[in-house]
Amino acid sequence: MGIHVAAGRALAAAAFFATPLFAQQTRPVTITVDAGRTTGTLPPVWRFFGADEPNYATMKDGRKLLLELGKLRPGGVYFRAHNLLNTGDGTPAFKWGSTNVYTETKDGKPIYDWTGVDRIIDTYLARGVRPYLQIGFMPEALSTAPPGTPYQHSWRPGFDYNAIISGWAYPPKDYDKWRELVYRWTRHNVERYGRAEVERWYFEVWNEANGAYWKASPEEFYKLHDYAVDGVRRALPTARVGGPDSAGAGGAFMDGFLRHVTSGTNYATGQTGTPTDFLAFHAKGQPSFVDGHVRMGIATQLKEVDRGFVKATALPALATKPVVIGESDPEGCAACPGPENAYRNGTMYSSYTAASFARIWELAERRHVNLEGVLSWSFEFENQPWFAGYRQLASNGVPLPVLNVFRLFAQLGPDRLAAVSDAQVPLDIAMTQGVRGAADIGTIATRLADGRVAILIWHYHDDDVPGPAAAIQLSVAGWKGTVPSSATLWRVDGDHANAYAAWKAMGAPQSPDQTQYAALEKSAEMPPETLNLTPKGRAATGTLVLPRQGVALVVLGGR
Repeated sequence: MGIHVAAGRALAAAAFFATPLFAQQTRPVTITVDAGRTTGTLPPVWRFFGADEPNYATMKDGRKLLLELGKLRPGGVYFRAHNLLNTGDGTPAFKWGSTNVYTETKDGKPIYDWTGVDRIIDTYLARGVRPYLQIGFMPEALSTAPPGTPYQHSWRPGFDYNAIISGWAYPPKDYDKWRELVYRWTRHNVERYGRAEVERWYFEVWNEANGAYWKASPEEFYKLHDYAVDGVRRALPTARVGGPDSAGAGGAFMDGFLRHVTSGTNYATGQTGTPTDFLAFHAKGQPSFVDGHVRMGIATQLKEVDRGFVKATALPALATKPVVIGESDPEGCAACPGPENAYRNGTMYSSYTAASFARIWELAERRHVNLEGVLSWSFEFENQPWFAGYRQLASNGVPLPVLNVFRLFAQLGPDRLAAVSDAQVPLDIAMTQGVRGAADIGTIATRLADGRVAILIWHYHDDDVPGPAAAIQLSVAGWKGTVPSSATLWRVDGDHANAYAAWKAMGAPQSPDQTQYAALEKSAEMPPETLNLTPKGRAATGTLVLPRQGVALVVLGGR
């Protein structure tokens, strides 16, 4: 007797299994879990998110999505945003935001205004989310941008990406004023939110200073970093500071940064080194459009992760520091269009997320990295067309399938159990070749604090083309008590927890009425299904059909 879903789904599944065609349309897979053997821990690295546009957080759909993120792990979810120190009136735009925290009088005296940035942080905290606080970019009054350089860019989707670089990307005219701004901001945060709260935040300086976001030398960035960290630590000596959130593993820039913070002369204090509590770099994939379909580039992302891990552990003084992949995504620009980015609305994005996170966990274990966070640069774009194809977690307040994968991650336990799938692509092949041959049907099994076992299963392929479903024979052995005869199943696939599919079935309305909107919200939900298992000795066994690009979670047992 296999795993059968409740009610009508049980009958449908039984009929499907009974037909000879089933064997031809599915790929047999065996997954075995040993509930009695712990193999290590599984840190909840998935609880980090971010976006270019900080002001979206305070808008209607931004607030709604932050609430959903906060529910994943209340108080343990972090959000990183660019543009928090930019000059402007707070009106959001693509790859832009502002808070107007710093201006000057005509004679050059600083004026500080925390109203805008307080509103953003207040919005996070009220929804169970904490800041991964990016110190940047440069206020207009401090910028050394050449005369005539525009301060706010006019970039929009489809424009040359480099058009986003404008007056905010330059070093300060006065480093003491820069440090004082950071000091006063940190002191204000401690006064407003309390020392214990702010001690739980992450503080880092700038974004991808080894790339287009910084219009000066690496050494000049190290100076910017030193002065900012000194300002943070002067206001809060116990603040958690780090960086540098480089583009990719960082190359020579990262090598120089690591040398500087360990043995270089601190530009702000004259002492040796710079306080460093965590290290951060970015890792992106590279999808393409091939023969009329999207082909993902999971290998590109995994190779960059591995390079970053090697650098992070290269110097003994830093080798055990926590590491955050400060942006970890299938590609580089959340707001950029293009046929290669057509994976974003549906289950290609959700299955990629499951498969890539699994390999990042595995790489961290291989490289002995103290991995603390893997930050998905995915949020939402306010007041945009429905399912416009941006890299986001929700469209007009309705979750996309990928958000449901994070909800599955949130149900995994802290202790990893021995688990094997005979169809899981080995790490080295996924990292060097991607998933271009047989599909990757893999698993992670964990034990929860209450004794239950949570098993994540994904069915991923780099190519967005049809393929056979996986007919999974699941065996969970090693039970010390009563072998469970039931379990709970959650699914994210073409027919489950998929608002994009539901929207297309409606006729893709761009102005859904209230009834349609409620139906879209309902279609994004992930209701649990009651399952039946067959006890066999000290094991529980069953079968599960998982479509290509599907993700599932099976939870069973308990005290």
